[in-house]
Amino acid sequence: MRFLVTAGPTREWIDPVRYISNASSGRMGYEVARQALRRNHTVVLISGPTNLRPPRGVQTVSVETALQMHSAVLRHLPDVDALVMTAAVADFRPARRSSRKIRRKSSLTLRLLPNPDILADAAKIKRPHQVFVGFALEDSISATENALRKLKAKRLDLVVLNTEQTIGAERSTFVLITKEGGIQRLECTKRALAARIVRFVEETIGRDTT
Repeated sequence: MRFLVTAGPTREWIDPVRYISNASSGRMGYEVARQALRRNHTVVLISGPTNLRPPRGVQTVSVETALQMHSAVLRHLPDVDALVMTAAVADFRPARRSSRKIRRKSSLTLRLLPNPDILADAAKIKRPHQVFVGFALEDSISATENALRKLKAKRLDLVVLNTEQTIGAERSTFVLITKEGGIQRLECTKRALAARIVRFVEETIGRDTT
């Protein structure tokens, strides 16, 4: 099978030395890529800036911004069987990037524009045989409801619900929700979760082709 995996944060530049980003390490996506390789699958890894070394054997596409990741995902999507979207893509970008370093001021107002929703745009061209896995980081009492809405709106086969405690952690608690309504709570390492995601894709595609 052919996997398309996204990982890491994006950087949205304010000027040549400053950017908006987040604390994503990229480890989840790299583990998914590694586990898919172990199962003899082909992997394209689209990665934002991280300190991680891509697993040997994957095709790595390095990007910085959300717009670049958006373009790369839509370019590779038609050729794969599964999309696993672990990247923490910035929701907004500065409306204007200064070509020179902005000097210290008493105040500074940044106007932000929304970045495209990569999963939503991918869902528009999803083919029947393809499997989509997404992540939902939630910190509200409506976490499960929000994850379910994302699953339906983005045509996901599986959504993994987690919290901000997952960022940078080796082990955490995850809730796996399938489009059939199955809900499973796991406390495990990111490596174990990655292996579970790969098996889910294999099982789903195997079931759909029989």
